[in-house]
Amino acid sequence: MTHSSLRTLSSWFQQGPTTRKRTKARADQRTGTTSPNAALNISAPFNVVMTVQKTEPETRAVAVFCGSSAGNSPAFKKAAESLGKAIVEADRSLVYGGGSAGIMGAVSNAVTEAGGSVVGVAPFAMVAAGGEIDQTKGVHQPHIQLKANGSDKVQTIVVNSMHERKAEMAKRSCAFIALPGGYGTFEEVLEVVCWSQVGIHSKPVIVLNIRNFYNPLRELIRNGIYEGYILEKNERLVHFVDGPADLAEHESFDWGKAAMEALEKWEGVAASHFYNWHLRKEGKTDDDTLSAA
Repeated sequence: MTHSSLRTLSSWFQQGPTTRKRTKARADQRTGTTSPNAALNISAPFNVVMTVQKTEPETRAVAVFCGSSAGNSPAFKKAAESLGKAIVEADRSLVYGGGSAGIMGAVSNAVTEAGGSVVGVAPFAMVAAGGEIDQTKGVHQPHIQLKANGSDKVQTIVVNSMHERKAEMAKRSCAFIALPGGYGTFEEVLEVVCWSQVGIHSKPVIVLNIRNFYNPLRELIRNGIYEGYILEKNERLVHFVDGPADLAEHESFDWGKAAMEALEKWEGVAASHFYNWHLRKEGKTDDDTLSAA
């Protein structure tokens, strides 16, 4: 950015909002134009418009974030199987991390057994190592399945990095559903929520709170609101699906049906930050906002 551009930008932000509006109005009068949206004024120094989100998704595929470990309760695997079956019944397909271990493998197997389509996205380093490590056992077993037995509905995409993995999953999905998992799952969920907050996308994020697993995450978000770090409305960027009050019933509860119902009822939250995610350096633009994530 040139010194002249910096001075222009500094002058712009030093003006109050009222002064900026008067300046914009005088410019509109000279050019015979009108501002279509008051929010565009914040980008006037750059002469850009804000990111426009598409109203209709291009896919019905759902990305599922979950662990490569099975967890200590049978309820977790049962919920994964329930979700996989429900995804197919809802005429949707699965996008996931490409592993065949833990509840990650359970959800993908449930989809293929029900005749559904699966896209697995895996970093090359994990494929080369023989699969994602079960963090509780420290083993590379079972392997990432590059081909499913006799199925032409399973596709595995190998990418170079963990970041590419997340971006590729997001590009291929219209929504995100979280089952229990570890650090990787936590990070995936919070990152796509952040992308919603800043306007990179506006996709549903559904968290299945099996055995109250995600209660601490919900409380963390609420504490962020209480302490002034998260807008109150942005609590709705994540929808938690709670099962029966009696945890003993969670193993037989139809988590898949509950997830699909929550997805159909999802109501979006307007982005609280406004940026043009189509912009790139050197005056370039990109139709894909996720490439800026």
